[in-house]
Amino acid sequence: MKDGPSSYDRAKEVKEFDETKAGVKGLIDSGVSKVPKFLVHPPEKVTNSSTTTSTEFQVPLVDLDGFDEHDRRVQIVKEIHEASETWGFFQIVNHGVPNRVIDNLLQAIREFHELPKEVKMEWYSRDPKQRVRYYCNGDLLVAKTANWRDSIAFDFQDGPLDPEALPVVCRQAVQEYIEHVINLREVLSGLLSEALGISSDYLASIECMKSETLVCHYYPVCPEPDLTMGTTRHSDPSSLTILLQDSIGGLQVFHQGHWVDVPPRHGALVANIGDFMQLITNDKFKSVEHRVVAGRFGPRISAACFLYPSATHRFKPYGPIKESLSDNLPIYRETHMGEYLAYYRSKGLDGNSALTHFKLS
Repeated sequence: MKDGPSSYDRAKEVKEFDETKAGVKGLIDSGVSKVPKFLVHPPEKVTNSSTTTSTEFQVPLVDLDGFDEHDRRVQIVKEIHEASETWGFFQIVNHGVPNRVIDNLLQAIREFHELPKEVKMEWYSRDPKQRVRYYCNGDLLVAKTANWRDSIAFDFQDGPLDPEALPVVCRQAVQEYIEHVINLREVLSGLLSEALGISSDYLASIECMKSETLVCHYYPVCPEPDLTMGTTRHSDPSSLTILLQDSIGGLQVFHQGHWVDVPPRHGALVANIGDFMQLITNDKFKSVEHRVVAGRFGPRISAACFLYPSATHRFKPYGPIKESLSDNLPIYRETHMGEYLAYYRSKGLDGNSALTHFKLS
């Protein structure tokens, strides 16, 4: 085979990398000083990704303290309404998840990803039906460029997981964290319903935020962070995502043409509207693009809890809810979560919104 650009076989390189089952952490452990070609992003995709972003804007911060008291609740609902319409992102404090539980989960994620490769390989899988799986880049085989990130996912969409199915190193921390997030989910479901101008039990009644998938990411220190991304520009397919990030930083949200840092704040969680929520609210609430830049410091650790329709509603058709339409015509056709996720996964994190595919003519 001739040397030169035309001789590069990306599919072969990706296949060989995937078969190591070691992820990008394995590259670092092997002593690489250069980012492999399949992880190198086009310059325009990473331009300014590691430089200072806009300081003109600040991601909204919502304090949930007193959410069950009338006057405070009115104010909290107002803040969530404004954040969901204009940003699609907001940080939350006094959310009820103890700092101890948060810190334990971050430590457990680190410990899992820093296990010997031979131990982690037991969990390595690309099958989305496997309820506990470790992998590098969910879209590795379809994306044009891979991201500098490894993950372990815990799928609670079909109910609780057998504790024995979870790696011992993170078993207790994951179970405890998800119990608290379920409580927070119920609180946010009511507040978001009221922010839509509907009764507080509306979103709960249609079960659009009733099941969870917890995806725990590990971003190793990168030798050439200006060449790759931790996570490509994308929006989430969920109804709502609740994100826990550590103190390293790197998460950015796209707002009014600028990338804005979502600064780490100990004990805070980040909530962001997902595509499915934008669809059923007929664009009233916005699912906004965000990304994670690769860094020289770290590793960076995060845990994203994606909230989806309940398992019994996985194939239930959802469209714009009539309470959100007023005098407006529906923007999207009806779809179900199974169809939406299948399309989302098939295209990979390519920087384009999956919502466009579901728009009415």
